[in-house]
Amino acid sequence: MARYLGGDILEIVCQHTLGEFRFATKSNEDFNIDEGGIRVNDDANQITGNGQAIWQKNRVRWMVEGPIAVDFNAGTEQNTLNNLAEHPDEGTWTITHISGTIWKGKGKPVGDLQPSTNTAQMTLKISGGGKLERL
Repeated sequence: MARYLGGDILEIVCQHTLGEFRFATKSNEDFNIDEGGIRVNDDANQITGNGQAIWQKNRVRWMVEGPIAVDFNAGTEQNTLNNLAEHPDEGTWTITHISGTIWKGKGKPVGDLQPSTNTAQMTLKISGGGKLERL
């Protein structure tokens, strides 16, 4: 029997040569998760003159994106994420969902690191090669 259970991301942890880092996720907010792998291009014009489909397949990185809390006094989140983004090594990330599902992948923070001073949160986007593995 199928079990459809949505809800919070409980925890995001990064194991890195710089240390272990835990990020406090924002409750009751959406996270987007793309496990990566092969995708087929969605282009209605990829068709031959006689009507046969042309399938363009490309590999994409895995990605997790959503809001985390930011402590402006300590500066921990922004400093840590800057250091992880700058460092040549990837970290091993684990993402835990309220359903008990855990994803794991090697990657790093990508994109802008811009915390909001009003809401004390920021969007964290992490991405990596291969596929995000379900444990």
